Amino acid sequence: MRTGEKIARMRRENNYTQEQLAERMGVSRQSISKWESGLAYPETEKLIALSTLFHCSLDYLLRDEIEEESIGQEKRESFDSGWGKYSFPHIERKSEKTIFGMPLWHIGKKARGFIAVGLNAKGVISIGLFSRGIISIGLVSIGFLAIGMLALGILAAGSISAGILATGAIAVGIVACGAIAIGQFSVGALALAHYIAVGDYAVGMFAFGESHADGKLFETVKELSSEEKKLVLQMIKEQIPNYYGWFRSWFENWIQGQ
Repeated sequence: MRTGEKIARMRRENNYTQEQLAERMGVSRQSISKWESGLAYPETEKLIALSTLFHCSLDYLLRDEIEEESIGQEKRESFDSGWGKYSFPHIERKSEKTIFGMPLWHIGKKARGFIAVGLNAKGVISIGLFSRGIISIGLVSIGFLAIGMLALGILAAGSISAGILATGAIAVGIVACGAIAIGQFSVGALALAHYIAVGDYAVGMFAFGESHADGKLFETVKELSSEEKKLVLQMIKEQIPNYYGWFRSWFENWIQGQ
């Protein structure tokens, strides 16, 4: 098998179009076509780049008699988590179908696609060690909906999370729910809020605690009487801005149900 045939085979196996491979190599699509048809030969630096991209040896690319790449030359990636090093086979795959110039899906170390999976993933839906997307899942994730060890998003869930609505062991947000919750409105074992705090230990403008409550305007560690509910609801309407209407309503319904 000649060099051009090997390039064409590996390109297809890795789900690259000629245009996508040309972009990765910094050449024109016509150059890729000529390489594959044997009308032209890649420069040395391009051969090295191809061997790196496809994780094959230069011997395999250059010597026609070598039909299959040695299994022993499998490329592996390593990651130091802080608790130890882990290694795993490197996988690079992407779909030929694109949406607005972005692959429908891409799996790789640095994945960029509508659906992206990899160590560093960026897409509408992304899954990875470090992921960014509208829906993002990863050790560190950033997105509209973010789930991860460290999550940042409009809706965020994680060991440490920050967002408009945040839930986690440590949660920071407009509405925060967690073991330690910090926000405008907070619910948690330790709830610290600017406005309303609900939890075992609650601190806020309005504090509702199981064992401790520290409120600037109102605090309680017991059930509310009917008169107290009316008083608190009136104070909440007066003190909390209207642009927090939805969040305020949720807590008003909670107080009425006590």
